[in-house]
Amino acid sequence: MTDPSALAAHVSGSLDDGPPEAALAAVGGDTFDVDPPYTPDPEALAAVEKHGDRFLDREVSWLKFNQRVLELAEDPSLPLLERVRFLAIFASNLDEFFMVRVAGLKRRIAAGVAVRAVSGLLPREVLKEIWATTSELMERHARVFREEITPSLEAEGIQLVRWEDLDREEQKHCKRLFRDRVFPVLTPLAVDPAHPFPYISGLSLNLAVLVRNPKSGKEQFARVKVPPIFDRFVAVGNQRFVPLEDVIREHLKRLFPGMEVLQVHTFRVTRNEDLEVEEDDAENLLAALEKELLRRRFGPAVRLEVEESIDPAVLELLMSELGVREEEVFRLTGPLDLRGLNDIADLDREDLKYRAFVPTTHPLLAEVESSSPVDVFKAVRRNDVLLHHPYDSFATSVQRFLEQAAADPHVLAIKQTLYRTSGDSPIIDALIDAAEAGKQVLVIVEIKARFDETNNIRWARKLEHAGCHVVYGLVGLKTHCKLSLVVRDEPDGIRRYTHIGTGNYNPKTARLYEDLGLLTADPRIGEDVAHLFNNLSGFSRNASYDELLVAPDSVRTGLVEQIHAEIAHHQAGRPARIRLKANSVVDEAIIDALYLASQEGVPVELLVRGICALRPGVPGLSETITVRSVLGRFLEHSRVFTFEAGGEPQAWIGSADMMHRNLDRRVEVLVRLPSALGARVESLLDLAFDPDTNAWELDADGVWNRNTGSVHLQESLVDRQRRRRS
Repeated sequence: MTDPSALAAHVSGSLDDGPPEAALAAVGGDTFDVDPPYTPDPEALAAVEKHGDRFLDREVSWLKFNQRVLELAEDPSLPLLERVRFLAIFASNLDEFFMVRVAGLKRRIAAGVAVRAVSGLLPREVLKEIWATTSELMERHARVFREEITPSLEAEGIQLVRWEDLDREEQKHCKRLFRDRVFPVLTPLAVDPAHPFPYISGLSLNLAVLVRNPKSGKEQFARVKVPPIFDRFVAVGNQRFVPLEDVIREHLKRLFPGMEVLQVHTFRVTRNEDLEVEEDDAENLLAALEKELLRRRFGPAVRLEVEESIDPAVLELLMSELGVREEEVFRLTGPLDLRGLNDIADLDREDLKYRAFVPTTHPLLAEVESSSPVDVFKAVRRNDVLLHHPYDSFATSVQRFLEQAAADPHVLAIKQTLYRTSGDSPIIDALIDAAEAGKQVLVIVEIKARFDETNNIRWARKLEHAGCHVVYGLVGLKTHCKLSLVVRDEPDGIRRYTHIGTGNYNPKTARLYEDLGLLTADPRIGEDVAHLFNNLSGFSRNASYDELLVAPDSVRTGLVEQIHAEIAHHQAGRPARIRLKANSVVDEAIIDALYLASQEGVPVELLVRGICALRPGVPGLSETITVRSVLGRFLEHSRVFTFEAGGEPQAWIGSADMMHRNLDRRVEVLVRLPSALGARVESLLDLAFDPDTNAWELDADGVWNRNTGSVHLQESLVDRQRRRRS
């Protein structure tokens, strides 16, 4: 979970607005016919809508999610270094929340857009709630580190100390490090009439230094940036570490020779780093995005973190120069910026971590009689394969699928979407190999994937130079679906092989994210995916999909139809139940449909990792709805939708969360699983919703209460995988 992409995935996206005019005109998806059909009458709809406070606020709900992350850091039953990891994840999550969500709220307020959220709160009221909640959580985070984690680490022989705790030899070591490596990198920036206040980059750690000229007695301010290229915590031997800023602080006289160092204070700024690209006016989206990325570095400040001991005059100067108000200042006990705890969590102390886990090859893709890799195409022709990462190896399934396609002389074409991938991606290498071998290779690269824009621009150009056809999707939409299509010439004709997943084609995060994927040679699915790729790369706007639901046109409507179908089944006395697993549930139309189902008595179970705007258990509104959240060593990332469907269960998987951005402003895909594979998904949900499973449960007031059951979902699946391997 240390990968930046993994951490970035913890938070939600940009401000919700309406769907773009140039939306993908893909229509269709299954129609869920039942007899008798269900059509909500006005009274039923009114019964839902009369609950004026039926939605929880999404920003507050996200903060509750990060609170659950913090609760994992506080959990003494978890391995110690995993608790350290969760402290780092909490800090990184909160950084991005301020950079995107808080920045968005401030932008709306500045623009005079004072529209109430569906929760009933105005932007200023939401912001006020955020200040209060984040202040409490950040203080709690610092306290856990200081009072629980640091003493526990020391008991295990790992010491995080300050400069004054170092012995003489350790201080000598730090002095040499400063002289030989750190000092040459540092640049003190003075503030005086000839030197304006310097630009402070977002998320950088800085020292505010007050010095005095001993001859004139004049005091002056200077800023020293703590270089991010060095380890956040300096190793001094015997698993003892000191913050890098402490080392710099003790050697400031070398930076200001002849001056008296009066005060040194640590501070950190968070800036607005959301992107705003006017695609309709951009002749070249790539150039426009590169320009916007440069502008993002200079976004306005949205948060100032300082050590609680800071001098009031120095703080006043920082606030004035950075344009920060009092409520945006967070005074904390040091050290600041605990993202660096990832380095401590990475220490070679397996006794303080989760038991080692190595993914295994899916049984249908495992070759038991030969040491050579299985022929993925032959295996998929025999059976559809449902992959469950990280328990099933990504490398020996999806990666091998594409590598074999690149090397196979019978493969004519490969079509691929890329939203996020790793820096040394074998997926990129396979696509390049395929293009260089003369195959037709189409890659839909989403260069607007938040915080991966620079990486994706680089990969897009690399792919283009290798001869791949690279397109950036549709104007006004992000291409978020996870699709891979291989076209192969076989003795009985052209055959399409398809992978549809819930997670990115990223080998690194595939070891950390829980995701599902379908490998299939079903010609109907292959034809649908081929039509969708044509829509994304060309000008076709008339495709219909028999086996897929495709946003922005048919995911919301298709799921609402299915929810209505479950109501009809229930009314007719047939089996009915709705289960939904997602990262976030915010969309009002989906939530209201679930409320209607609950009012009719349909059992509804939601498994939501992050934001949930639905209120479960409200009398007369949502009495049959339960909401759970599972957090752990892996990031729960798959999106699953199952319906009892009158005794003929259906299961869908795909890329879409229940949010406006996903349903209105992204290209998303859901695919219905064959019944046998759907039953496997149901068994996974059975375990997640088991009363003995350790999880958080949401109440009607928006409070998450932890059920400390004896069954740990992810550890149970790890144990199941180990038994399969043995």
